Amino acid sequence: MPESTLSPHPWRTPPEGPVVTVVMDGVGLGDGDHTDAVAQARTPTLDWLRRLPSQTALAAHGTAVGMPSDGDMGNSEVGHNALGAGRIIDQGAKLVDHAIRSGALFHGAVWRDAVALVQRSGEPLHLLGLLSDGNVHSHIDHLLAMLRRAAQGGVKRARVHALLDGRDVAARSALRYADQLERALAELRESGLDYRVASGGGRMRLTMDRYEADWDMVARGWAHHVLGRGRGFPSLRAAIETLYEETGKGDQFLPGFVITGDDGAPVGPIRDGAAVILFNFRGDRALEISRAFTEDAFTGFDRGPRPDVLFAGMMQYDGDLKLPPRYLVEPPTIAGSLGERLALAGRRQLAISETHKYGHVTYFWNGNRSEPFDPARETYLEIPSDKGELEQRPWMKAAEITDRLLRALDEAGPGGYDFARLNYANGDMVGHTGDLHATVLAVEAVDLCLARLVADTRRRRGVLIVTADHGNADHMLERRADGSLQARTSHSLNPVPFVIFDPREPLGGPQLRAVDRPGLSNVAATCLELLGFSVPDGYRPSLLAAPGR
Repeated sequence: MPESTLSPHPWRTPPEGPVVTVVMDGVGLGDGDHTDAVAQARTPTLDWLRRLPSQTALAAHGTAVGMPSDGDMGNSEVGHNALGAGRIIDQGAKLVDHAIRSGALFHGAVWRDAVALVQRSGEPLHLLGLLSDGNVHSHIDHLLAMLRRAAQGGVKRARVHALLDGRDVAARSALRYADQLERALAELRESGLDYRVASGGGRMRLTMDRYEADWDMVARGWAHHVLGRGRGFPSLRAAIETLYEETGKGDQFLPGFVITGDDGAPVGPIRDGAAVILFNFRGDRALEISRAFTEDAFTGFDRGPRPDVLFAGMMQYDGDLKLPPRYLVEPPTIAGSLGERLALAGRRQLAISETHKYGHVTYFWNGNRSEPFDPARETYLEIPSDKGELEQRPWMKAAEITDRLLRALDEAGPGGYDFARLNYANGDMVGHTGDLHATVLAVEAVDLCLARLVADTRRRRGVLIVTADHGNADHMLERRADGSLQARTSHSLNPVPFVIFDPREPLGGPQLRAVDRPGLSNVAATCLELLGFSVPDGYRPSLLAAPGR
């Protein structure tokens, strides 16, 4: 391996035990009212931690995490990128915006090859992805821009496979996006083009599984998008309205469907000779469907004969695995992350979470890299998540994560681990259900585990950092136009807590210093200083104050 780029800190010394960083996923700092599940929860440990002198609030959305504007919510992907990178990195949404506005996306070889293929074959250009403006996995503006550019480029036929959101946007907002899409398609049809919606369904029912938690989701998506199998509707709006009435569910949980023509046949199965573009830019929920389209030796489910298509992602979702092989926009390059620098310095690291967020404390934390930098000194532990509705089990796997972490620290042997990071998924995953009572219980489950970590930190004479990657559980209700309240299932724009517990300090934690708009990207430098290293060039500053300040 290359030599370490870290140098010893001139006066900070590492603790005897490990520095442990806890990411309370989705636990932000809300208004403290009836809409705030974090404030409503009984959290004696978090309350105590937040009374230490070493606590502050961090920006976790918008430009602080590399999003295009401060109106954009943060998310787990960009949050963990920022935590691990120590810098603000331009993220997928911003990169795609630039590629579309500059025209670079359409001048690239992959777009040109896709257009040329469907012009030769007569098959449609298929666009698959999340239909919303949440800007977490996708943005409808990107889809519309590609449809219009395809029309200008001579593509006669196009099909949209529309996954419904209701998670990063309002729970029942799909009709707004459906109408926006249908208006654009109607304008294109007026010029003689055959552009239509082909299939769809809720993002938590089909296609967008992650971390191989439920391959059946991807299989259902494959059946609808590729094979054209499923309940038929004459239009996207008709499908959404009917399923609202029949199921009573929000957009993300609506069953899948296909759009049929006057003859009752599906209008958009994906066949040989087609080009398929997955227009989501975020990687975690795009990998499995990408594998289904591109892998020869595929075992996720029985996909039947794979159509011979050109498949491309909006971005390459995993640089290590080269998935997918073809893509439209280069992903952010994040070299010199905290994990990489500690590995080069020979420090032992541990990363642990349950399946829902396992990739966040590994892949995203490491700058979009799946594999350890130094397998001999890094341990990655995944606790399998339960299947089923999370509001019925809001404790999730928090206790098991804590059990396994403490056991791993006990079993580490001479020298032990220097740095550990873990994610409690409860606040985010249960918050996304919109169930306020269950989310209160989810936050309380995390607090119980924090109490165990505080006690263990004292015992090992280590340091405990507690923060979050974005808000969610802190904003569970919002007002409709008529003044009534409705459940909110998306992330919030609120800041997140940050606190350091260091039993070496007389007041329980070190003094912090003021920095310009403190955010998640300041955490890596803070961790390095606590571990006895100076902050590398290019990192945002540490939050630790110098002695006497």
